[in-house]
Amino acid sequence: MRGVVRRGALRGAGWRKGAWWRKGAWRREGPLLGCLVALVVVLVAVVVGGPGVWDRLAGDALASRLEQAQRGVPGVVHSARFDPEEVRAGEESDFAADLAAYANVIENASPSGLGGRIVHDSTRIQLPGTGVSLGRWNRMSAVYASDAPKREAYVEGRAPRARGGAVVELAVSARTRDALGLRVGQRVPLGPGALRNVDAVGIVVGVFRSGGGARLWSEVPALVRPGDGDFAALVAARGVEVLQSQADAELTVAWNMRLVIGGRAAGRFVGERGERDFQRLMVQYGPDVRQASCAAGGYGDKYCTIGTHPATDLDTDTELPAAFEEFGRQWREGAVVISFATASLIVVGAAAVVVTALLSVRRRADGDRLRRARGASAAGLALECAVRISPVVPLGFVGGCLVAGAAPGDAPAYGDGLAVAVLCWLPAPLLTWGALRDKAVLRDRGPVGPGRRIVVEVMVLVLAAGGVFALRARGTEGVAGPDPLLAAVPALLGLATVAVLVRCYPLPVRLVARWSARWRGAVPLIALSRAAKEAPAQGLALLVLVVTLAGAVFGGLVSGTLAEGRRDAVAWEVGADASYLGAGRDPATAHRLARARGVRDTVTVRQLRVDPVSSLDGGRYGIASLIGVDGAELRAARGSSAAGRALRDAGIGGGGASGAGSVSSPASPSSSSSAGRADVRLPVESRARAGSPVAAGEIPVLADAARVGEVLRFDWHGKGVRMRVVGALPDDVARDPALGPVRRAAEGRERLLLADNRDLTRFAAADFEAYALLLYGSGLDTEELRSLVPRAAPGALTGELRIRAEEQAEAEDDGLIAAMTTAHTACAALTVLLALLALVLELLLSAPARGRTTARLRTLGLGGRATSALHLLQLLPLVLAAVAGGVVLGLTLPALLGPALDLREFTGGPAAPARHTDVLFTAALGAGLCVLVAAAVGVETWLGRRRGLGAVLRLGRSDD
Repeated sequence: MRGVVRRGALRGAGWRKGAWWRKGAWRREGPLLGCLVALVVVLVAVVVGGPGVWDRLAGDALASRLEQAQRGVPGVVHSARFDPEEVRAGEESDFAADLAAYANVIENASPSGLGGRIVHDSTRIQLPGTGVSLGRWNRMSAVYASDAPKREAYVEGRAPRARGGAVVELAVSARTRDALGLRVGQRVPLGPGALRNVDAVGIVVGVFRSGGGARLWSEVPALVRPGDGDFAALVAARGVEVLQSQADAELTVAWNMRLVIGGRAAGRFVGERGERDFQRLMVQYGPDVRQASCAAGGYGDKYCTIGTHPATDLDTDTELPAAFEEFGRQWREGAVVISFATASLIVVGAAAVVVTALLSVRRRADGDRLRRARGASAAGLALECAVRISPVVPLGFVGGCLVAGAAPGDAPAYGDGLAVAVLCWLPAPLLTWGALRDKAVLRDRGPVGPGRRIVVEVMVLVLAAGGVFALRARGTEGVAGPDPLLAAVPALLGLATVAVLVRCYPLPVRLVARWSARWRGAVPLIALSRAAKEAPAQGLALLVLVVTLAGAVFGGLVSGTLAEGRRDAVAWEVGADASYLGAGRDPATAHRLARARGVRDTVTVRQLRVDPVSSLDGGRYGIASLIGVDGAELRAARGSSAAGRALRDAGIGGGGASGAGSVSSPASPSSSSSAGRADVRLPVESRARAGSPVAAGEIPVLADAARVGEVLRFDWHGKGVRMRVVGALPDDVARDPALGPVRRAAEGRERLLLADNRDLTRFAAADFEAYALLLYGSGLDTEELRSLVPRAAPGALTGELRIRAEEQAEAEDDGLIAAMTTAHTACAALTVLLALLALVLELLLSAPARGRTTARLRTLGLGGRATSALHLLQLLPLVLAAVAGGVVLGLTLPALLGPALDLREFTGGPAAPARHTDVLFTAALGAGLCVLVAAAVGVETWLGRRRGLGAVLRLGRSDD
């Protein structure tokens, strides 16, 4: 008997031959199945090809970052010291060929596991200055460079060649020729200078152009532009030997190498494991090169040979591992933004799938209920639905795999894609079974009970809060591969926002509806009342809109914050229009920089770390950065400087008096001259006698964590130093860009003490850990500045020149930001498309109810304009709630994530970058949503006019 009932149920369910694939059914359900297939294709493509595309983007970004890091200076530098040649009988030396052979050996020792090659870029030998007598130029640096200009770059003559005797052929730039008045064939006597005992003759044999972006010009700018009393000239390798033999000096040769790697190969080193692999290869690279070039190396002794020159073994210096480490930290933060965009896309796609399934079930509801009344089982009808939409799985999976295969990237996740296709196939059968099971058919079909709804909402809020707290506590450090928690947080936050909105926004809508009852027309009352009543049923549409808007606003917020934060960080790291770090080690260069063309003002900033104790209780104040700056000069150069203003307000450094904290004579007004030379200041002892609370020998300072009047003491070279706190340090001083060049190496947790440079005369220049010269001027001559301070190679001990224009250009050319923006933009675009589809389906799902309401009102005489207003007012609360919830969630996401998203990794600077909201973009999103709803209302009104009342209102419906 049970088998007979089951067969009857199956017959009632429509399992007769051709019953569920007849032409009418396909016409009715074909668009929905096509829509479901399209959704499955998109979701499968994202899951299958997404990780590979992100890895490819990361690899391209890493390759771009390495190229940028090696643009100005070599990525790897191998150097060796060599003595003058030791020519034996019967031996002939070709030093250029020996250097090239050595370069080939070094290049062949490149690690094979890199996927790219460390190729030879150039070989350089730069000799110290020799004496010349050419007017005001009395020093010449001879440079051998394997990447010297070729024959086509010479405007006169030719490149230097080997020549016998004590004759050295020279080639100079056109600018050097014009400045020194040289001509081809001119003989230049070379005498002793930094190279002693030199007595040779230089002959100018060529003049070359110096245009283009050759690295030689940035590393040795003196070749292009003569400096103050010195210039540089190209020589052949034989010319180096001649000068070295006469001076009997030890010289250094450098083989500059460059890592050439593509995005696909670089992608292998993205992530913590890839970073460790790269570090291991680079650690092994140095010993491999030394073993290949000189098997008898003697730890610095000259047991190796370069041709006929005794030489040391190679010393390897590289900054590539540091660049990898920095990129790894930044990519982990970028993955957070990309993961949020991907998760938002999947959430919206899943919601669209559910809406499609609901619409399909709703359209077949009448027929399924009839067959259910004739004896069909709910399970049988659900099974029929599963079989009917089963083509969605293979079609969607194959289509998604094809789309993923066309996108760049490797390692497709086919298993995950198949799981997604199956999950997208399940909602329709499950919803069919849930709508037709016995309890659902027999019970009163009203809204879900308030108790069950409250339980669900509380669970959603608890899960969202738990996910946020877990992510903040754990962060993203040490997470390899996809992060399930990070992917779940957007969905949980979206659900929590929807739960709050569904509870909150009907209340003001009801109040407005009651208020509208006083009006003459009934349209606002009816529309707003139905909008408040149907709010719980609009949860899916609200979820789609909230998640889409939140993701788009979050992406715009991150992009704007990174753009502005990069500019602020560059200003912090440079400190001015340009800055020279290490000015204390090379005061002569700092002096020449201060006199360069375009420099309007200069300010010296110095930093010294101290560990003082309080004279009140003997407790430690904590390790502090004592920063000295001339307040008058800083105010003259940059009037908005917070540090200069704080020193003036406290009366330190010749500023205005500030009551008890004054440390300068009332008769010494501050001058407004650019250098502050007109300041008339009394010595410290005189100021103490003039009534200042600062005693003789004390240094007046501003402190961020000490009481005014407190004395801080510390020992320096066996002598006690006393500092008196004359004022509190304002908060904005710590963010003053003028302090950035000396504070960038200090820990942000250190205390800060600010003093005037003229009160720090007891300290020598060598005592300061950081010493920077800030250069101000709107028309700085970058070429002249670079001619004085070339870009420093890895391991160089010279000072570092930072120019804001150059730093800003490099920041804007960062491939990581471009990759992150590309990934987020692509995800946001797909999310918007899926959201539009889901919204249209949701409007179709709720259209019958609105159509019946409109039809009833039309029977009572409602006009066409009133009908459009009714539809618009009924959907307007949903739109406004979605815009408010999505925008608020998107703007608060960075604060909710906390340590899981540290944008300072991208920007640097003294603190996390200030958030910069793209107001126009956010307003455009909200306006676009309103326009979409208005368009939907217009289409729905037009369709309603074309339908007759009999097509909508039918007798016998439970809801009519």
